Formats: sequence, structure tokens, C-alpha cells
Amino acid sequence: MGAGGDDRNLTERQKKWFASVEASLERDTGKSLADWVAIARTCPETTPRKRTEWLREHHGLGVNRIAHILSEAFPTEAGWDDPAVLRAALWKDPASTAIFEAIEAAVAGFPGLVTGQRKGFSAWSRNFQFASVRPIKGGKARLGLCVAVEADPRLEAARNEGWSERLKAAVTLDSPAEVDAALKALLHASWDAS
Repeated sequence: MGAGGDDRNLTERQKKWFASVEASLERDTGKSLADWVAIARTCPETTPRKRTEWLREHHGLGVNRIAHILSEAFPTEAGWDDPAVLRAALWKDPASTAIFEAIEAAVAGFPGLVTGQRKGFSAWSRNFQFASVRPIKGGKARLGLCVAVEADPRLEAARNEGWSERLKAAVTLDSPAEVDAALKALLHASWDAS
């Protein structure tokens, strides 16, 4: 199922990935996801980071498996069960939010669009993630795209952004007016590539 039990905001590829994590977890450890969820709930730690360290140190699990187990064991803490809460927490600044909403409107009609909300960014996918945006200081937003950096002079290489490694190009947007025809074409090209 994945993502705290709610797979409505996952692409088919993401659903398959969560299923493969679950299958390999049981195959490699001899314990089902439900078994690991029960173990995670016995953890004496109370923060996600400390729980991650505890599962790694005491049970030898890797980060992907731990993240999946914790999202199932503590869905409200992971935030997967309420994208609206994550969105509201992320998009607090009105100027950044206006940029985000302009991008959201630009991709709204793309067929097969899957919207995903994470703690640190908002994302759009078809088969895989093709665009992500996060607010940055000063009422701006940072947009990542699945296009070549050379596709537009405004683009630069994405580095340590925290979103999909497929998003190779990024641009910092200062206002919703920068979500112009050229940027909309880049969004569409990025969608085409997904």
C-alpha cells in the first residue's frame, strides 16, 4: 500500500516501488511489514530521527525500509495521511504561495497528473516525478524540472534539492508572472519526458 496506507497520490511506478519494498522486506528479514510496524511501535524513542537510528542500530535496516515502516507505524507523524496539512505547513508565505499556485494552474490540465505533497516540496508526476517546487526565503520559489539545463537560459543545474534525481534543471522564481508561456512550455516538456 505504502505512504501511510494512502496510495491515491502515488503513480503506478511509486505503488510498485512500495510493493517491492514490502516484498523484499519480508523476503530478506523473515518479518512482514505488519511485524515491523509492531516492532517500531515498541521503540522507546519518540522522534522520527531517533526512531530511524534505533531501527538501524538494533535491527540493521536501511533507510528506505525504515522510512516505509515508520510511515505505516506513525502515519500522522509522517504526514502522508494528510497532504493538505503538509501543504499548509509548507506554503505559508503569500508571495511564495502565489508562485506555487501559478505553477499548479499551469500543470492542472496535464493528463494522468498525480499531485504529491511532501514535507519540503510539492511535486507533480505522471509515470514519475516531472516537476517539484519548494518555497525559499524572500517570497520566492525553487522549481525543479525534468529537462536539460540548456532548454532555457533561466535554468541552472539542480543540486542537493531534496526532490527526485530526475529533475536535473532548476529555476528560482521571484513572482507568479515568471510562470510565463516559456515556463509553461518547459513544464509541458518535462511532463512529456515523464
